[in-house]
Amino acid sequence: MRNYVLVYINGRRVEVAGPDVFGSLSDLLRREQGLVGTKIVCEEGDCGSCTVLIGRLDGKKLRYQSVDSCIQFMCQLDCCHIVTVEGLKMNGTLHPVQQAMVDYHGSQCGFCTPGFVMSMAVMFETKDRLSDQDLRCGLTGNLCRCTGYVPIIEAGMMLDGARMSRLDGLYPPQAMIDEFEAHGREPVCVEADCAAPGLGPDVRTYFKPVDVEGAVAFKKDHPDVKIIAGGTDVGVQINKRVIDPKVIMSLCSLPGLCGLIYKDDTLVTGAMASWTEIEEYIRDIVPQFHKILAVFASAQIKNVATIGGNIANASPIADSLPFLYVMNAEVELTGVKGTRRVNINNFYKGYKVLAMKPDELITRVHIPLPQPDETLRLYKVSKRRDLDISTFTAGILMRRDGDTIDWARIAYGGVGPNIIRTSKTERFLAGKTFTEETLREAGRIARTEITPITDVRAGKDYRCQLAENILVKFYYDCCEPAEALAAL
Repeated sequence: MRNYVLVYINGRRVEVAGPDVFGSLSDLLRREQGLVGTKIVCEEGDCGSCTVLIGRLDGKKLRYQSVDSCIQFMCQLDCCHIVTVEGLKMNGTLHPVQQAMVDYHGSQCGFCTPGFVMSMAVMFETKDRLSDQDLRCGLTGNLCRCTGYVPIIEAGMMLDGARMSRLDGLYPPQAMIDEFEAHGREPVCVEADCAAPGLGPDVRTYFKPVDVEGAVAFKKDHPDVKIIAGGTDVGVQINKRVIDPKVIMSLCSLPGLCGLIYKDDTLVTGAMASWTEIEEYIRDIVPQFHKILAVFASAQIKNVATIGGNIANASPIADSLPFLYVMNAEVELTGVKGTRRVNINNFYKGYKVLAMKPDELITRVHIPLPQPDETLRLYKVSKRRDLDISTFTAGILMRRDGDTIDWARIAYGGVGPNIIRTSKTERFLAGKTFTEETLREAGRIARTEITPITDVRAGKDYRCQLAENILVKFYYDCCEPAEALAAL
């Protein structure tokens, strides 16, 4: 069993051991490697100044994606190639993206510039030309406080990817791939005293399993273990001193927990499937869900955040959960005694309380998808359209026979300690005529089934009104344009 994390940084092999395993990637780059081009600002994965590129094994090649290094910890990065802004410059020559940022005055104070460069560079891994829309979507996770977005966009649009070296050209990958394949089959366990000088001891344990059996056995033996998948929430909690885990298990790249399969009208996702993978996969299969995924997080977050982590985090405003609720998705749980499935509507027993045994892990999610005679609508209300925490969410699935409602499933988020299925409202709708007045009355019933609170995002009364109004919006969304216009 290995006692270090193996990474390559700008093509150079690095073994990370001891306390550094428990630190963030941004800290290691700046403090241990002297690569200070990677900036640390928010430490929450919001501003993108710390963006670097991570190359992970994808079959027989390395696939590079942008990540926020401030909330990626070294214990998540075994067998990865890390490329920083310094690593784009080769033989004293600026990378074309870096040069374009100079030529088109894309840098003002310069603090955010490295992050913009990295996010733009990775887009050219798969495209020769970037449109205005490509850049606006691809750079949503990068914040420029000097409001210099126009020259940054201009710099990106003037570049020709066909004339620049891709990362495999800058860093021939075969040696890294060979070593990652060999070392990826080895479990990793690191114990280290992480106490500050003069204090201690502060012994911490990190374990990276290579199979599900090893993962559940470790979880059984360490009931206080903190599981890290994408780490986009856990990383923030660690940085902000909300949690201080002593035992960590990383599920990154665990075989059997990755991938997506669409078969028999059901989408089966591994718990470690990232939101980037899911967003790309369901673009044409479930366009309503794709619209939600397109705006709920930046590329840097979606590249690492996972569906299993989203479910396990148990947030009542998680953007995926209303969809999973109305589709009657099943969460597959694996423990030392085997595997079982739990309907997600029965998975949460209270605020942050899950129907899981101490040794169990979420391994897959089984999602029946909408049928041709079913109508699905998903809604997210937030102060910003993109990259914002939800104030209120809703999922509505309905089947009609002409103007008669056969049945409806309605799930609301942000109005209670968990996602709420409005069972009384659903019973009321069954057999009713699909009219505006029917949906208005359903909305009045729905607001009696929820228990919202007032917080920094919205007031209780506002959320109650949203719960009522969203059903009227659903009615108009389902009407043909001429029919909707006539009803006004």
